Amino acid sequence: MTRRGFTLLEVLVATAIMAIAVTTAVTALRTSLRNADRQMELEKVGSLAHRKMDELLVERLTPRCQGFGGKFPPLYTGGLEAGWNALVTPYETSPMPPVIGAAALERIQLEVWWNTATGRSTMRLEAYRRTVLTDVTADWMQAHPNETSGVWTQ
Repeated sequence: MTRRGFTLLEVLVATAIMAIAVTTAVTALRTSLRNADRQMELEKVGSLAHRKMDELLVERLTPRCQGFGGKFPPLYTGGLEAGWNALVTPYETSPMPPVIGAAALERIQLEVWWNTATGRSTMRLEAYRRTVLTDVTADWMQAHPNETSGVWTQ
């Protein structure tokens, strides 16, 4: 007489192996989806940051030598609470010490922030543009020699 089928032990071992495989696959899928969400969030914020930096590079009437910022409209962020802070400072000039009316470079430092489930995250960008020194920017360069690329003696 021949017996057909599986023993109880064989069924339990097969069930345990399948349970481990399914658990591993679900965990990997969940991690993959979380990483995809994070990547999409970074792409969205990166796009906002580049757009804001482009605006700051073009806009010549930005405050100099003092921080300023704002929030992005929810329409642009897809409901994500996000904003930005910027600082425009003189960076380099010739001749040294700085002379009012001389050609110079301005450094634009931009920090974009957004709130996530785990807290606040930030992204920083930096860019440079040409300008002409004013009395405010020349005074700032004199007062902050370590924050500019030029070195001079007073």
